[in-house]
Amino acid sequence: MNPLLANTDFARDETAKGPAPVQSTGTQPPSAGTFSALEELPSTLLGLFEQAERQSMFLGQPWFQHFVRTALLPEDQVRIFAVTGEESPASFSGMLLMRYTKGSELFPSPRKLSSLTNYYSCFFAPHLTTQNCRASQLLDKLAQEIARDRPRWDAIEINPLDVQAATFVELVEAFKKAGYIVQTFFAFGNWYLPVNGRTFAEYFETLPSVLKNTWTRKKKKLEKSGRSKVEIVTGGPGLETAIDAYTRVYLASWKHPEPHPDFIPGLIRMCAEAGTLRLGILYVDEEPAASQMWIVHNGKALIYKLAYDERFGELSVGTILSARMFEHALDVDKVKEVDYLSGDDAYKRNWMSHRRERWGILALNPRTLRGALAIARHVGGRAAKRMMLSVLTSLRRTQPEELRRREGDVAATKRGAD
Repeated sequence: MNPLLANTDFARDETAKGPAPVQSTGTQPPSAGTFSALEELPSTLLGLFEQAERQSMFLGQPWFQHFVRTALLPEDQVRIFAVTGEESPASFSGMLLMRYTKGSELFPSPRKLSSLTNYYSCFFAPHLTTQNCRASQLLDKLAQEIARDRPRWDAIEINPLDVQAATFVELVEAFKKAGYIVQTFFAFGNWYLPVNGRTFAEYFETLPSVLKNTWTRKKKKLEKSGRSKVEIVTGGPGLETAIDAYTRVYLASWKHPEPHPDFIPGLIRMCAEAGTLRLGILYVDEEPAASQMWIVHNGKALIYKLAYDERFGELSVGTILSARMFEHALDVDKVKEVDYLSGDDAYKRNWMSHRRERWGILALNPRTLRGALAIARHVGGRAAKRMMLSVLTSLRRTQPEELRRREGDVAATKRGAD
């Protein structure tokens, strides 16, 4: 585990009794807003979901609604920060969907604000529209809005982000400008395949010879026996049967049980309703032996979940089903990209040709005791001192002229008294 994520031993800030209550609309400044539920979001924010969903399914409103409903702990709370561009004060222009864990007053815990993600999330990004201002300006305002939230947050963690995106660097700089000490960390590797218009037959010829030989030999043997069949379910009356088959395979596989058992079945139903589901089931002797959940969204095939019953491992049921799913994605759905999402598992490089990385941002608050202790722990004593002095100098430069003048007057008076 990344050491930045492993640490939870912060000191207690006695002023932290939970998040500041959401202010009423009448007291909110026109350029900012804070919301405690997706249902509170005004219509001006909903358009940001539509724009972001074109980039990734994991940024769409249906994803977050299902995620909040089925993948959070009872003590998890939603916290959404939204800001507007200077030229458009009547409509929201950007937002960060965040969450925090409400701790017990008897057992104090650090005040940590995290992106609205967990192990089910394969991508995250700020929701922005840049029609009226630059993305960096919106991110600056979002970071400042988080810094103004009371009680203060000791740490802010956002991941998994596209490390190559301009907004990654801009978000780092935004938190620095807001007074935080910022570190970045690797989240996971992401293997993917640009299809480039190829058919499955053309793509198959590019695979490693060992994989091709295994697939050809095992497929012929299984088909000749007449013991197997493959179904790719997209919805309809057979959906619940397919979900049951998927669940049976998953429970018989090497994988740990789902921590939130309602999440995957609900996601399957959600994708079926949207027309994006490709749920593959390979049966052997009428018994489900392998299952894979693919999601086809905006020209991309996302390989979200896969498993096989270990009793059928010698038949290479996982490899056979994978090839069948690739064939459907390339020849039927004609996708432009196949994405293995999260993880550097060795088998993924056999099927994919390219790799990118997802990273995270950890912003620590030098204004709180627990934040300062975390900075010393993560960064080291001398380096932490230099970084904090740099932050304080930067903050001083951004102070109002009147405040700096008063401080100068006080200093002059003190020198005269000496």
